[in-house]
Amino acid sequence: MRYSPAAFALASLALVTASTGHSAPPAPLDPRAAVLVAEGRQAMLAGQPDAAIDNFESALTIQPGHVSIYLNLGEATRKQGMHGKALHYYREALKIDPENQYAISGEGQALVEKGAVEKARRNLARLEQLCGDLSCTPAAQLSAAIARGPAPQVVTAAQIEPKLEVSTN
Repeated sequence: MRYSPAAFALASLALVTASTGHSAPPAPLDPRAAVLVAEGRQAMLAGQPDAAIDNFESALTIQPGHVSIYLNLGEATRKQGMHGKALHYYREALKIDPENQYAISGEGQALVEKGAVEKARRNLARLEQLCGDLSCTPAAQLSAAIARGPAPQVVTAAQIEPKLEVSTN
């Protein structure tokens, strides 16, 4: 009985120490990959998503499986209007880090732009559980995207080619 408090204290210490090991910090970017990511971000700011994607993909070959590179690729492909490819990159990031708020938000924004607003609302509900409310930046971004709704599909006359058929009556 007299050892019970000491045993309880040691057990509590072991419990706390063991639980902190479950969440490893993200691996730092390789310096070469970091330079390519920085160049890609600059290209994004300059309005050159193709160059940005090239830089991000090069960084991914140097350091495969890094979450921030996948997030940057998702954002760049989403800016290009390639929503399916953006969803792929966000889902790859979520495979590595299932609770990454920026990946959940980016996936939701790509879903909204693709027209799948209900699926995006599920992502928003998941973010609300992770954040506690809509005060975190990723949840606010996704909420704003849902409020805007999907972009209207514009079809120009140049995109539609008339079929030239001659029929006899």
